[in-house]
Amino acid sequence: MQLFVNDLTVIDFSYLCKERGIVGESWIVDVLLDGSLNEQSMVLDFAIVKKQIKAIIDDAVDHKLLLPMQAAELTLADSPHHENHKTLDYVSDRASYYLQSPHCAFAQIDCLQITVDSVNEHLNAIIMAELPNNVQGLTLILRPEIINSDYYHYTHGLKLHDGNCQRIAHGHRSKIQVFVDEQKDTELEHMWCQRWQDIYIASEADRINKDDIELSAQAINNLTPDHQYFSYTAPQGRFDIAVESKVLDVVDCDSTVELLADFIARQLKKELPNKTVKVIAYEGVAKGAIVSV
Repeated sequence: MQLFVNDLTVIDFSYLCKERGIVGESWIVDVLLDGSLNEQSMVLDFAIVKKQIKAIIDDAVDHKLLLPMQAAELTLADSPHHENHKTLDYVSDRASYYLQSPHCAFAQIDCLQITVDSVNEHLNAIIMAELPNNVQGLTLILRPEIINSDYYHYTHGLKLHDGNCQRIAHGHRSKIQVFVDEQKDTELEHMWCQRWQDIYIASEADRINKDDIELSAQAINNLTPDHQYFSYTAPQGRFDIAVESKVLDVVDCDSTVELLADFIARQLKKELPNKTVKVIAYEGVAKGAIVSV
């Protein structure tokens, strides 16, 4: 007997990639369970699937930075600055990144590369350990949204957020729509998707001096003049990141989707002062903000 739930949840996260650096991503999750009927003539109550399994997935990977722990270019260690914090040093082919975060901000995956298969295997083991004995099999389908237009991958953190969005390196795969005088402008959409492809978005208000950054000793020794530094303290703890300028966009606002939509609209309005501009910015799948100026 099989039970399925499509579109159970969407996981928004970032992951480390040797070629691309830190990549923001959004995957839709479908679930298929194999098992025998229980005393209620069910494989598993839909309410349990929707609540319990979703909660396990969210706790394991959602709004986290996924780490391929077998990768030689990654160094994860206990932070010398704060209890229950980790430092992360990552040198990709594209750029180098150095972080400090509470340990809950990272998901350690036993693999060489973060892929659908490696994340699937990681989640499968965690979920099966929590399911009743009558459930003998679990199939997760992790899939990106089908987008027939331009989109971008970005990573950020929201210091004012009470939940997991406060983590300084989580991200999204998002599309954007731009309208000028009520006409869709695919060239402007493409321009912004190129600008924010595999980007780290930081807020100017979170910028700090190099002397104030908290990282590993190895990271401090490897910093270059091209690195910029950002930090904040949120309910979960202290967050620090050093990012190279070539993979960074610093905005004059917080990086909520509402303010990012406004930021894009304001930049476009400067270029098109006599036009009406509307921006529909997405944050992952099927959610976002609309701003008109």
